[in-house]
Amino acid sequence: MSATTTGAVARNTNDIPWNKHVRQKKTPAEWAVDFVIVLLLVFTVVAVLYPLWFVVIASFSNPNAVAGGEVSLLPKGVTFAGYAKVFTNHRIWQGYLNTIIYSVVGTAVNMAVTIPCAFALSRREFKPRRVIMFLFTVTMFISGGLIPNYLLYKALGINNTMWVFILPGAVSVYNVIVARSFFETSIPEELHDAAQIDGLSYFGYFFKIVLPLSSAILAVIGLYYFVGHWNDFMTGLIYITDDSKQPLQVVLQQLLLVAQGTGTNVNAAAQQQAADQIKFGIIIVSTLPLLVLYPFLQKYFNKGVMLGAVKG
Repeated sequence: MSATTTGAVARNTNDIPWNKHVRQKKTPAEWAVDFVIVLLLVFTVVAVLYPLWFVVIASFSNPNAVAGGEVSLLPKGVTFAGYAKVFTNHRIWQGYLNTIIYSVVGTAVNMAVTIPCAFALSRREFKPRRVIMFLFTVTMFISGGLIPNYLLYKALGINNTMWVFILPGAVSVYNVIVARSFFETSIPEELHDAAQIDGLSYFGYFFKIVLPLSSAILAVIGLYYFVGHWNDFMTGLIYITDDSKQPLQVVLQQLLLVAQGTGTNVNAAAQQQAADQIKFGIIIVSTLPLLVLYPFLQKYFNKGVMLGAVKG
């Protein structure tokens, strides 16, 4: 009897399609679907990674080889002349320092304003939250425009200062909505009830319970803010006229324009090739810090994107 039962159990277990101990048999149609999916994934990865790889190898390849289409997978005629011209310019280092300051301070201010704001708007007992959220959302679609903003910043006296990068975008409505959704769906209300029983105020509950449980979403929002400050080009171009306060993006753009210049017909081709090499070097210089930073935040980023998407 026991042998029969064991055999039946074994047969039933083998029939379970998700049994990890049994190799599943696929039909030709399933193999075809798997092949198409793998093919699309490989194509997508190549389409995303190859342009970046080409820029890397072209940045230290011979400009003549790059212009002649001889560089495709591996560098040819290795030379670092483009990087030398980029890094020997003292404005590059000043722009790096300015951008690091703007990005770090700006992200800190953004987080200090966004997270408490999102937490307050997530509390159901906060009656004006719907009105405030409506006013926040309206500003996403309606703004004064460039000229009124310039006049406002000039009246506030923040043009040509660090604060023109920080104060106008201190709160991102999108990030407030994301953080608010996370607090509403991923932080159990029972934790607040337990905190009240223990005598914690809203501030104590926020700092001692909510923030430690929100490391993933904090990392994601912080990365969004940091990348936004790092890539901010228009603010420095429009509101900063002092060269010593220009961010890295504006400095690199000016350096590229100088490198292209206006040459004679005789050396125009060589000058354009040198400018192209400097252009590739500038791309690497401006994106390398983010490429280095992202792997350390990837685990939080992958987790934080899904947080708040499903309740439970």
